[in-house]
Amino acid sequence: MIRKHLVLIGIVIAILLLVVAAFNYPGGSQKDPNSVGYDWKNNYLSNLFSAKAVNGQDNLSRPWASVGMLFLCASFGVFFINSSNKIASTSAARIIKYCGAGSMIFGFLAVTPLHDLMIPIVSTLSVISCFYITVFVLKSKLYFLKFLSIICLSIFYCCMYLYFTSSYLEFLPIVQKASFLVDIIWVLSLEYFTKKEDFQFLK
Repeated sequence: MIRKHLVLIGIVIAILLLVVAAFNYPGGSQKDPNSVGYDWKNNYLSNLFSAKAVNGQDNLSRPWASVGMLFLCASFGVFFINSSNKIASTSAARIIKYCGAGSMIFGFLAVTPLHDLMIPIVSTLSVISCFYITVFVLKSKLYFLKFLSIICLSIFYCCMYLYFTSSYLEFLPIVQKASFLVDIIWVLSLEYFTKKEDFQFLK
């Protein structure tokens, strides 16, 4: 039973730990370095992983956030492996498995001082794996997941555009969290509402 719901359990634990981390964040955001507490509109998720908060205080959220991200990356990694096992095409399944699981390894490293170096790697590997899954979803009869997959990729691309171009950074924290939420819904939908038979005819 635990194995069957491993992805869901890991994501729930991760969210709880990240929320606890947010409540333990001392303060400071891109809008106001002297603000108190975590501002969901103006703080990035990465603010939770820094040794020092934006306001210069010791970041008490860091241990909670780091463990939360470990659970999240592990859960997503299991999801990519499970998804690859549903794909009939051997080459596509390998790309989904190794790019997806690999992106989560680098994703956890993004909570370290290697954050800026890891983000391009994580983004590239993740989008490759998600794109391959989306292609198979679009060829299936899973109509709701077709819509959800397009929304998921669109928000992800938007988030990456804002990050890499440094454009409209005042909106990035909100877009980042929207992408985070849609990703989780997408992952759980694919995990629970798809089966091998949905993709076996797509080789």
